[in-house]
Amino acid sequence: MPPVPGEAKEHRTVSRVMTILELVSRSANGLSLAQLAAALDAPRSSVHYIVKGLVATGYLTENGAYTLGPAVGTLLSAHTPQVDRVARESMESLHSRFDETVTLCVRIGESVVNIDIIESTQPIRFSPALHVRRPLFPSTAGKCFLAYTDQRFRDTYLDTHIEEPEKRRLAHEELERITRDGIAFASKEVTPDLGGVAAPVFHGEKHVAVLTVAGPRTRIDLRLEEIADAAITEARHVAERLTAQ
Repeated sequence: MPPVPGEAKEHRTVSRVMTILELVSRSANGLSLAQLAAALDAPRSSVHYIVKGLVATGYLTENGAYTLGPAVGTLLSAHTPQVDRVARESMESLHSRFDETVTLCVRIGESVVNIDIIESTQPIRFSPALHVRRPLFPSTAGKCFLAYTDQRFRDTYLDTHIEEPEKRRLAHEELERITRDGIAFASKEVTPDLGGVAAPVFHGEKHVAVLTVAGPRTRIDLRLEEIADAAITEARHVAERLTAQ
């Protein structure tokens, strides 16, 4: 019997993608490539191609074994505390205090995305795009995400994206400082005219977002320490409200 026009039909690649996600979601410690290939009864090369795509888009994380990635949480956000809604109060507080652009960012795969923005009211200001993917490195928010991700992903990412050993060493040192101090700063080498800070937001043990304040460096640098302290405080307040949900 021929298929009815518009009738839903199974697609092998789509089925494999969904099966991989279902299998990984049921595994407490993740699954290896060999385990996934065996479960799918498919060539390892075919499964490897799929899982690499899922890692790149944030639906899987590879850390010795494949586990669910942060993009899955975005899909399920309707059933969990929505960080953008919870963070809005803190964003408004930072905006009111400094009148600089405040953003809330999430990580999706190897990218950073602004999911909420309150722009400065000043004529000269930072005007970022909403819902546009940007590389993790060397953006300020991206460095904050890299600092708190697992070491294997961080090392692999830096090895892939920074060719010069000395620059890679300096990047590792900066990420270690971010982890130690709880704040990331915009690099003068990368954005000489744009200053800013980025503070991590946690939900329990999980790093779920980054709160940033940014604007012309001539203004930001005058109050850099004050802005950094305020961003850390408000990121902590967001975490507290998330926990209370």
